[in-house]
Amino acid sequence: MMDDDDNLPRNANDPVALLIKQDIDPLSVDELDQRISLLKSEINRCEKKKIFAVAHRASANDLFKK
Repeated sequence: MMDDDDNLPRNANDPVALLIKQDIDPLSVDELDQRISLLKSEINRCEKKKIFAVAHRASANDLFKK
C-alpha cells in the first residue's frame, strides 16, 4: 500500500484514489486474491497502453522530423 501521500492522486474522484480509500479489512483471503489478480491485470493493461503510446509518439516524432 502507498503510505506516501505525495504519490496519491490529487483529484478525490480519481478512480485510483477511490480504490486506495476502499476498506479491504472485511475481505476474505479469496476476495483479496481475486482483487490482487484483477489489479495485476489492470497493471498489465496500463503497461501495454504505455508501451503503445511511447512507440506511437516516437513514430510521430520521426515522421515530423523529416
